[in-house]
Amino acid sequence: MKFLLALLLIPLLLVPAFAESQTMSTDKGILDVNLTYDEISTNDLNKLVIEFINPTTKKTQVHVDYKITISKDGESIFRTANLIHTSEGIIGGLKVEFPEEGVYSMDIDIEGILFAPVDKETASFDIVVGDIQPTTNNDVPPTEENGGCLIATAAYGSEMAPQIQQLRELRDNTVLSTQSGIAFMSGFNQFYYSFSPGIADLERENSVFKEMVKIGLTPMLSSLSLLNHVDIDSEQEMLGYGISIILLNIGMYAGIPAFGILKIYQFRKN
Repeated sequence: MKFLLALLLIPLLLVPAFAESQTMSTDKGILDVNLTYDEISTNDLNKLVIEFINPTTKKTQVHVDYKITISKDGESIFRTANLIHTSEGIIGGLKVEFPEEGVYSMDIDIEGILFAPVDKETASFDIVVGDIQPTTNNDVPPTEENGGCLIATAAYGSEMAPQIQQLRELRDNTVLSTQSGIAFMSGFNQFYYSFSPGIADLERENSVFKEMVKIGLTPMLSSLSLLNHVDIDSEQEMLGYGISIILLNIGMYAGIPAFGILKIYQFRKN
């Protein structure tokens, strides 16, 4: 069921979210840190929400000691004066004023967990204010584990298969061309890799299931390929094309089977 749900959700998740959300691991992997905020306005107080996540349990890590620094071009615009403790593991009331457009660096230092000091670990984020684009995508976690998209690679047998290259080009040239696409990839990786290793193992063990997955992927790949033939230069265009792809996939994966079942039911009833 998770795999079928993923097939339906992938096109939906390509649609930009209204809130920016990024998830990064600390430099030594002790915690995952999620940063969420709405569109940033200059010379105004902007609310930032930070959640500390246990990478093993995937649940909110309570009782964390931290410091925060936000800077631009090496000049600090916000800094917590002292080490701060959150018992809930979520910082919901952080408000920051960004004086001008540009790319700001946000460093979150973890210095204690469950009332025990730890060697400082840092999660770093880029916050884009205005229409400025970051120069790199270093803040985007890898979208593939062990070098390949697990389910599709297992289905088609090689990372060099044309279908895998199509997915990679769509990711790099289309999805990651928008800030909401970058945010999507960060969140989607956690969802995808929660079940994809098991699906990939089952494909390798069962050739019939492998062929079923390959057949199931074909309509989605065909619809997603349409995005390779359009120019997407803005978040609005991404939203428009995303909705179109959603409707197309709903028709293929839900509408056509439902219509067929209805016709069979009517035929048997008559």
